[in-house]
Amino acid sequence: MNVKPMEDRVIVKPLEAETKTAGGIIIPDNAKEKPQKGEVVAVGPGKISDSGSKIVMTVKSGDKVLYGKYSGTEVKIDNVDYIIMRESDILAVF
Repeated sequence: MNVKPMEDRVIVKPLEAETKTAGGIIIPDNAKEKPQKGEVVAVGPGKISDSGSKIVMTVKSGDKVLYGKYSGTEVKIDNVDYIIMRESDILAVF
């Protein structure tokens, strides 16, 4: 992938949605929820604050993250779905 995110943006590859419930019921494709977990594949250099100092990014490539259900912009690069979002849209790292 030859795409580099700008400023405080990250590129996240969503993890696959669950196909079974805890009780073993298979979930059909049209009933699956949008995934809210993903893996960071690229990180921007960081944003410049109003005072001129660089704000360091806290996530790095390879981190598994939780993000809001409707966060970011969905894009397809080399037939793979990704989400480009600001670091502030990430809720947690696990």
